[in-house]
Amino acid sequence: MYSSKEHVNILTSLLVVSGVHHAVVCPGSRNAPIVHNLNECPEIRCYPVTDERSAGFYALGMSQCLKQPVVVCVTSGTALLNLAPAVAEAYYQHIPLVVISADRPPQWIDQLDGQTLPQPDALGRFVRKAVTLPEPLNEEQCWYCNRLVNEALMVKHAPVHINVPITEPLFNFTVEQLPKERKIELVAADIPSHVLSHVCRMFMQSKRPLLITGQPMNANYDEAVLLAGNNAEYVPDLVLYIGGSIVSKRLKHFLRKAKETWIVNETGEVNDTFMNLTQVIQGDGEVVADQIRFMLEQQPHPFVQKWEALLAKSRQQAVDYQPTYSQMAIVKCFEERLEEGIVHYANSTAIRLANIYARHQVYCNRGVNGIDGSLSTAAGFSLVSDEKVFCVIGDLSFFYDQNALWNQNLRGNLRILLMNNGKGGIFDMLKGLEQSPARNAFVAAQHNTSAEGICLQNNIRYQKADDMLSMQQGIEWLLHTSSDRPLLLEAFTDATEDERVFKTYYQSLKTE
Repeated sequence: MYSSKEHVNILTSLLVVSGVHHAVVCPGSRNAPIVHNLNECPEIRCYPVTDERSAGFYALGMSQCLKQPVVVCVTSGTALLNLAPAVAEAYYQHIPLVVISADRPPQWIDQLDGQTLPQPDALGRFVRKAVTLPEPLNEEQCWYCNRLVNEALMVKHAPVHINVPITEPLFNFTVEQLPKERKIELVAADIPSHVLSHVCRMFMQSKRPLLITGQPMNANYDEAVLLAGNNAEYVPDLVLYIGGSIVSKRLKHFLRKAKETWIVNETGEVNDTFMNLTQVIQGDGEVVADQIRFMLEQQPHPFVQKWEALLAKSRQQAVDYQPTYSQMAIVKCFEERLEEGIVHYANSTAIRLANIYARHQVYCNRGVNGIDGSLSTAAGFSLVSDEKVFCVIGDLSFFYDQNALWNQNLRGNLRILLMNNGKGGIFDMLKGLEQSPARNAFVAAQHNTSAEGICLQNNIRYQKADDMLSMQQGIEWLLHTSSDRPLLLEAFTDATEDERVFKTYYQSLKTE
């Protein structure tokens, strides 16, 4: 039996016919009619998450894995505001989150009634579409409700917000079947073949073209730019940028020397990262990248070969550098021994080390680069993946998001590599900040916390490491142990040594 609330049933029916199959649901009374309906639908599987901030990132990770829209449903009041960090991240990653918030009747907003605040448009520009459903009193209002939900669900590659005011009584579940609702279809356009041919032809005809594929598999560009120095022979005239975030600030500044950039993305947005954008091509960037790579195999380009040689040199120097026990040594060991699985990196030092050693696609919340939600995103991904999902994370990011482990659905495919040096080590890298007496205690949040107790209370299998041998043994355990519960390896390092090793690596690079 479904809710007696007609607009809730219209919404539920359209979610089903639009192909939504997964929903992260948070506790509450005002959203109970929506949660009840989602749970009643055999086509939709619900995942309970109590912490709304964590729930938003759970849904984001699930959507990353599934390449499908995922619902996150919250009750009224501040519950919706807790989703803002995840929604902002989804906006910049072009992840199709469907935020559904229950609301109080509009006449009670700002009247000192419980759990009421202005919810329409509360997420601002971080959603591509925001609608508030009426509680229908006639057929025309039902049509309006249907149209609003369709407008929201037609949005692709971006989060949307559907706000649902619900009057009491809330808990009448008397409707036997969902209504059959009209679905409005959106026909997406692919890159026309003549456009694809033109882009590839212009790339191959350029004297100095460079293909940049954003976040995935861009290891060692940072070092390559350092090796190139001020040599103008390495500056491209055409950059073909297949979207996605670039971690290296050095690379971004270097590519601003290029004559022009063409970007390919699925939204058609103007992302002028290098300040020289001349063409925006809407479509699947991987299709373009694959075609370019195929053409380069048939007809190698001298400039591309020049860059490939520079990158090969950078990568070899990364392999040859043997760091002492430190966070750099941990990531190097992990990446060298990794054979299979999905890898999520948290922000700050972790993703910068991935930029040196990873030779595969990595997931990282680089939309707004926050440390919040990295663990929840990986955990959500693991719920809907059959592969092992690894999360490489620093201590501040881990402890900030520890509620990600407070979840009854977690399985043994989630593996966490926690690098704990007792502070935000990235702040040690910022030149000039060492002069401030506030750096360690207030900026870098120095602490003496361990994850062991958190693992115990959440039934997470735990090991620790504090030297090279125990770290290597712990990584073998993390990679290869069979388990029906998540595994966590906490590797303790010294922040001062981490800083020294990282800086020594860049000082060791042999310039041209």
